[in-house]
Amino acid sequence: MELTTIQYLTVIALPVIFAITVHEAAHGYAAKYFGDLTAYHQNRINLNPIRHIDPIGTIILPAVLFLSANVLFGWAKPVPVNFMNLRHPKKDMFWVAAAGPLSNLIMAIFWAILFGQSANLPEGMKLFTELMCKAGVEINFALMFLNLIPLPPLDGGRIAVSLLPNHLAYKYAQVERYGFIILVILLFSGILNLYPLIAGSSNFLFKIFS
Repeated sequence: MELTTIQYLTVIALPVIFAITVHEAAHGYAAKYFGDLTAYHQNRINLNPIRHIDPIGTIILPAVLFLSANVLFGWAKPVPVNFMNLRHPKKDMFWVAAAGPLSNLIMAIFWAILFGQSANLPEGMKLFTELMCKAGVEINFALMFLNLIPLPPLDGGRIAVSLLPNHLAYKYAQVERYGFIILVILLFSGILNLYPLIAGSSNFLFKIFS
């Protein structure tokens, strides 16, 4: 079924909002649990999507890319975390960073379960729900795999820094100032292709829960 732009945006709206919001809130909850209250004091530990919207990365850039090149790419406003406030900064950094991708995995499973139950819905709601659930699974896997790339400041980069010996961790963390530029080059040059991982993981979940 070929969707119009409006139909497509309607289908992906909720999955995108939840994927971004829960991902960022998960970092904040984990940081608070391990001792850093920075996000808590800035009222960023909540599920209000407005708190996590970056005007350029969440709205302007994705809209321009989608309308001009049919590519959906962007970012949310990162939840502030002061790793030095954590009880065990280097060790706890692992769990704070991993909380975001883990939340996306949980949401992907949720959308897959809902997809499996959509057969019981009235015919008028069935198709829309199925399309939204498929988008939910794929968007969450996309966000999860993207953030697990071991490149600071992505979550995978933070995880790598937390696991490396101190002298290597310090040097690797310095890559963060160039991380976003490197990521954009890798993605838009085609060197980094996440689609096989996203498609394979999505199909696996649908087979389990359908």
